[in-house]
Amino acid sequence: MNQTINPPRRLSRIILCVGPGLIVAGSIVGSGELIATTKTGAEAGFSLLWLILIGCVIKVFAQIEFGRYAIISGKTTLMALDEVPGPRIQGRGNWLVWYWLVMWLASISQLGGIVGGVGQALAITAPLTEQGTKFNRAADAEQLQKFEAFRAAHRASEQHATRQQVTEPQELVSSPSQANIDQSVDAKQSIEIAELWNEYDREYQPTEAGRSESHDAAIWAVIIAVMTSGILVVGRYGLIQSFSTALVASFTLLVVVNVYWLQREPEFAVSGKEFLSGLSFGFPARSEGVNPIATALATFGIIGVGAAELITYPYWCLEKGYGRFTGTNDGSPEWRARAVGWMRVMKFDAWGAMVIYTFATMAFFLLGASVLHRVGLNPEKGAMVRTLAVMFQPVFSDWAAIIFLFGAIAVLYSTFFVANASHARTFADCLRVIGLIDHAEETYRKWVRILSGVFPILCVIIFLKFQSPAKLVLISGIAQGVMLPMLAGAALYFRYRRCVDELKPGRIWDACLWLSAAAMLVTGGWTVISVLGLG
Repeated sequence: MNQTINPPRRLSRIILCVGPGLIVAGSIVGSGELIATTKTGAEAGFSLLWLILIGCVIKVFAQIEFGRYAIISGKTTLMALDEVPGPRIQGRGNWLVWYWLVMWLASISQLGGIVGGVGQALAITAPLTEQGTKFNRAADAEQLQKFEAFRAAHRASEQHATRQQVTEPQELVSSPSQANIDQSVDAKQSIEIAELWNEYDREYQPTEAGRSESHDAAIWAVIIAVMTSGILVVGRYGLIQSFSTALVASFTLLVVVNVYWLQREPEFAVSGKEFLSGLSFGFPARSEGVNPIATALATFGIIGVGAAELITYPYWCLEKGYGRFTGTNDGSPEWRARAVGWMRVMKFDAWGAMVIYTFATMAFFLLGASVLHRVGLNPEKGAMVRTLAVMFQPVFSDWAAIIFLFGAIAVLYSTFFVANASHARTFADCLRVIGLIDHAEETYRKWVRILSGVFPILCVIIFLKFQSPAKLVLISGIAQGVMLPMLAGAALYFRYRRCVDELKPGRIWDACLWLSAAAMLVTGGWTVISVLGLG
């Protein structure tokens, strides 16, 4: 039943009508920003800042085109994609719908990595077993030693530079070499750490695969997944919007404050020269088996509105009511006025969310480049969360781990929560498009509730089978990167073949949309080349 409502005109009323973008931001920040972006900064330093910024801004034009068609037609994204020309199975969806299923599988794997990250954070914060407590003690000491060795080496370099009467004291002293860092390692502390690990290994025998770790992270991941299933089964749009917004806002503010205060620490402050060098177009070289370009491509596919968010955004717009409030296109002046007004609200929502997650993305990247890259740490496998916590060490010192872990739990869980809610809606819709369930709204809602309960459990099963959160997130980034050109083509199709005269944008908008499509095409093509090993 349509319930047309005239759109708000005053800014204060428009702000009250936003929400879909905030939900999408809640899904974005945990995986793309916290994990993939910091990993890119840790591997590449400042050199890829320009790519991160472009990745946040450029895809919004395509996002709004998908939202425009949802308002015009009232159709969900997968129903809209099924209209795009190309190979299809009659009554069972077209090529875009079937590739979305492939990407969905990678996205579910990504959420396995996310819930694993939440489990790791909780295992560090509140270990459930004695083994977990002892593992934390040794691992924390080892991580802290590497950080302190870097700081000691940097201070030694500063003292040496002072003696040599450096003529430009404002510039940041070059990061010390690995040899200098190794020389700064406290021998007594190394012996104590070795004793901690020896004691741990004697009690918990290493396996052929390496040191035996506790099951605390897995236990916490299972608890989180079961809890999320229950909340999503009974939850509605309002709960999802409010919950995700509160979680993301709190941690984003904390990260931005951390970056600001980091400028007081000489060895980690970001100089103007470094910041500007990150804005110049260029790529870092591969080093020590690490290919930061491959990581950056995966990151570009997942930061900002990635392929998954481009697809899910119209679902939240429809659930918020933008399409229903606009009503069915009857060609009347009243419909045109409502459509133009709700388009204005939707654009404000999308661009406002972009500003929020761009600030968060830049902050995460700068932390990864200024702290992790300099210290020589790369967030990987079971040590991912513990490594990321080092980003807060320069500013918050002894409180760093607690503060970061609180934020990490909030932002990672926000992503897990929102993404599972989104997947339940898109997958239920996919079942309609490929003809496995009927198109009745009641049937769709029933399957949304069922999948809301099933998907979090599926995610944790994937994590238990493949416990490498950062790698799972990047796999999803690659799959989304491949789909970006497909979605770019679909956005252009909706613009030129499905847009009504009343809502056609101007030439400047069209030019930006083509630039967005070109960037998405380059990213997708480069991702394929990278995956095939041709680059």
